[in-house]
Amino acid sequence: MFERYQGGESAILVHVNFADDSEREDLEELELLTDSAGVTTCAVLTGSRSSPQPKFFIGTGKVDELAALVQMHQADVVIFNHSLSPAQERNLEREVKCRVLDRTGLILDIFAQRARTHEGKLQVELAQLRHLSTRLVRGWTHLERQKGGIGLRGPGETQLETDRRLLRDRIKYIQKRLEKVSRQREQGRRARKRNEIPTLSLVGYTNAGKSTLFNRITQAGVYAADQLFATLDPTLRKVELPDAGSVILADTVGFIRHLPHDLIAAFKATLQETRDADLLLHVVDCADEQMRENIDEVNSVLEQIEADEVPVLMVFNKIDKLEQPSSRVELDEQGKPRAVWLSAQEALGIDGLLDALNQLLAGVMVEHRLILPPSASRLRSRLYAMNGIVNEAFGEQGEFVVDIRLQQADWHRLLKQEGEQLARFISD
Repeated sequence: MFERYQGGESAILVHVNFADDSEREDLEELELLTDSAGVTTCAVLTGSRSSPQPKFFIGTGKVDELAALVQMHQADVVIFNHSLSPAQERNLEREVKCRVLDRTGLILDIFAQRARTHEGKLQVELAQLRHLSTRLVRGWTHLERQKGGIGLRGPGETQLETDRRLLRDRIKYIQKRLEKVSRQREQGRRARKRNEIPTLSLVGYTNAGKSTLFNRITQAGVYAADQLFATLDPTLRKVELPDAGSVILADTVGFIRHLPHDLIAAFKATLQETRDADLLLHVVDCADEQMRENIDEVNSVLEQIEADEVPVLMVFNKIDKLEQPSSRVELDEQGKPRAVWLSAQEALGIDGLLDALNQLLAGVMVEHRLILPPSASRLRSRLYAMNGIVNEAFGEQGEFVVDIRLQQADWHRLLKQEGEQLARFISD
């Protein structure tokens, strides 16, 4: 067998147009994915077929053409814009004499580069191992031989069987670690539920501008770039809204067409933030020619993770790239916001988004005037911590005269905890 290359700095891209719309992929998206992986594209091989060829996925004539391109450009890797079976990868590698990677493998490689947190690295490794478990025999005929030599003779386990066993053990270990992380996240979600803090989750197609919008609202400084899957690890920040009070905003991984099922399964703990959110902000690149297809793809993934029942506010981003940019808020039949048009990069329409969130999240507000004696300083401090005091003055006897404005739920919780003492301080 040939020596398999491990680097992958230069690539030949292969894109096939199929008659079936469900099998079609976007060539421009493959080029963006390749660029995001840090790989240089040497050439692109395109073709048309009614269905994939069982042995090579492409026809034998295209295989010869592909091998010639690899030889001409001295390419390190061939990247297919489709999902290949392990046998197809093995057969293609034997013919073109270099490493062959499919769309799923490319996305997994990008995720491996982007992972920063311990949880993110575990999730990516789990997805990679699941993908690798079906490809252990690919090009490695020596793995089928039994071990031999002094100290290695015994039950007759082949190297391939040993690798499979080690792979299963590693997958079980990672799953246990991720279950622990999932329990920790669940504790955080329960604490937010007890405190009745609404959670907003940014979702959308990759490179729609979610992280830029997240930074614009929270000033968090999260890494944002004009590339696919710039964000991988989820980030949560608290945001104060004038009427709705404190909310938690979550920036999540972007979705993509035909997102690998191994990734969806591996990122279950991360995507749980989306499923348990009170409101989803579906960020859309309105300047993208495939905007409608991207929206449908995100909705499909939301359905897969059982988040399709969560209320959604559409956020059409990047209006600065339109011929006539206009920030606005669209209302539904009940007069509630259903869509916001803005530019996170240029800070256009951000106030409209915040107003829309206030309308959607703010419940019935309670307003009271309280006369607090100096001995009630603890209660006064708590009202400040809840951002409930809108005005404060001193009375003639040294008491605090405070005007408060709280959500009805916060007020009832305060009454329940402070009891009759609080009721005595109400002067209106």
